[in-house]
Amino acid sequence: MSQHINILFIGDINGKPGLNIVSKLLKQYLQKYEIDFCVANGENTDEGKSITEDQARILFDLGVHVITSGNHIWDNWKVKALLAKEKHILRPLNYPKGNPGYGFAVYDLKEKGQVGVINLQGRTYMQPLDDPFETADWAISKIEPQTRVILLDLHAEATAEKMALGWHLDGRISALVGTHTHIPTADARILPKGTAYITDVGMTGPYDSVIGMKKEIAIKRFQHQTPYKFELAEHDVRMCAVVIRVERETGKATTIEQVIFPSFL
Repeated sequence: MSQHINILFIGDINGKPGLNIVSKLLKQYLQKYEIDFCVANGENTDEGKSITEDQARILFDLGVHVITSGNHIWDNWKVKALLAKEKHILRPLNYPKGNPGYGFAVYDLKEKGQVGVINLQGRTYMQPLDDPFETADWAISKIEPQTRVILLDLHAEATAEKMALGWHLDGRISALVGTHTHIPTADARILPKGTAYITDVGMTGPYDSVIGMKKEIAIKRFQHQTPYKFELAEHDVRMCAVVIRVERETGKATTIEQVIFPSFL
């Protein structure tokens, strides 16, 4: 039996274009990289706003084990019932108590061991939520007795906030992957104490756009400084992900590889 766990994390799935490309590519990626555990951020799956039960089921059936999210998970009020009953669809843990749903999960891979997943949201230029640093410390204390393999999805705007939490948790989690900005960053690396890190995995969706929105609408928003109806773009669809190899016993990452299809090069 392998002494490592191979983890695939898929960046923000945006609308039908994003879901379609995951449906087409995921099986071959799971085979190519011998993936043991797959996580996807699905907060934008429903036309850029939240996720439905049917869409979540499609992802689970494709081989995704846990779905993470962020601030847009709340854009469809019907999701509250889904979050309340589905332990493997996460919402950011540091939202105030009283909100439905789960902010972390420990997934049992049977003979391959267990993997913990934490979902947090940043506070810089976003809602004034509970402290993600303190919340991360608390969640790790709950997961560590079960497994050292822990992945954290930090859904945040500010690069510095993501980097700071990465350094704060270096050696205590297997990986911190950033989401939310929809722009893939070129800084995937292993921090000195064994935590894999990337500031933003990037969007899985249409890149002939402004972070998923039709270009002409986004331009008008900036020019006129008034609201325009959100419309999802459709073309130049790409899948952004990272593959992380983690030691089962120590929870330390040994490699992180950025995967973008088709490539921007």
